[in-house]
Amino acid sequence: MKIGILTSGGDCPGLNAVIRGAVLKGIKEYEDIEFVGFRDGWRGVVDGDIMDLPRSRVRGISKQGGTILGTSRTNPFEGPNGGPEKIKATLDRLGIDAVIAIGGEGTLAAAQRLTDAGLRIVGVPKTVDNDLDATDYTFGFDTAVEIATEACDRLRTTGESHHRCMVAEVMGRHVGWIALHSGMAAGAHAILIPEHPVSIEQISQWVSDARDRGRAPLVVVAEGFVTTDMEMPHSERGLDSFGRPRLGGIGELLAPEIEARTGIETRATVLGHIQRGGVPTAYDRVLATRLGMAAVDSVVDSLWGTMVSLHGTDIVHVGFEKALGNLKTVPEHRYDEAAILFG
Repeated sequence: MKIGILTSGGDCPGLNAVIRGAVLKGIKEYEDIEFVGFRDGWRGVVDGDIMDLPRSRVRGISKQGGTILGTSRTNPFEGPNGGPEKIKATLDRLGIDAVIAIGGEGTLAAAQRLTDAGLRIVGVPKTVDNDLDATDYTFGFDTAVEIATEACDRLRTTGESHHRCMVAEVMGRHVGWIALHSGMAAGAHAILIPEHPVSIEQISQWVSDARDRGRAPLVVVAEGFVTTDMEMPHSERGLDSFGRPRLGGIGELLAPEIEARTGIETRATVLGHIQRGGVPTAYDRVLATRLGMAAVDSVVDSLWGTMVSLHGTDIVHVGFEKALGNLKTVPEHRYDEAAILFG
């Protein structure tokens, strides 16, 4: 059996550990299994662009950030070689029997459509946002929180030196898990997340209260946050290949508003792709490895249209329809816990 592996969408710490876990499990535990990797996500599937993945190729890669396969946001249903029938013909030509698709919402939604059309695909969840309800945690989230927390700690020191308010914008398109965890860890004075719109007046009050206590205010905001006066998240970068707005810039939007209302000099920093780069934490390496190993079991057991998932401490298999059904949003009580600290 020949298994093709792809990594699609945004890169994420731990992707290489998934690849390594899958290849080593398949080669050591099962007979007559070989692996190839599709270069640059769905583009490699559509174009038939592959590379061999022998054991020697995955040696020592679990500690590396990024992905050795490359990634892209290619839509597999577009272009002259896209669509289920042409992709199936390409896989047949290459002798590839099954595909392990490692990706987030867009990648797994595409995998579900292709599976419904008869292709043999299993999925591995990948998102630093930790926003898939069907899994307790996704690899990359722990690393992103560590990076964001360290950045917030650094911003605190420069903010205190200049008596400024510092606004740190972190990732979080639909949910605020990175903002919540990094904000609580760094002792932020306000944490702004998509699940809980807040007025600019309330934000300014939190900032003023922190200043009155002799602190240099720190505000952590998720990129998808909206104030009570906004109809949709701030986006001025157009759409991605799946038609979704490219978010970013809410921190720069809030900073002058906070300064105007409080009189405190305010600066914004957008962490952006820094959160997705660099080496993964030990937790993410272990979780990613376990998910990669479980994905091979899914292929061997012909569990097409399923995604491997972490429930508690166990790895289980869930259908794509359940995996993509709901976002894992920050519950009210978790936000209330944080509000006690910064309110």
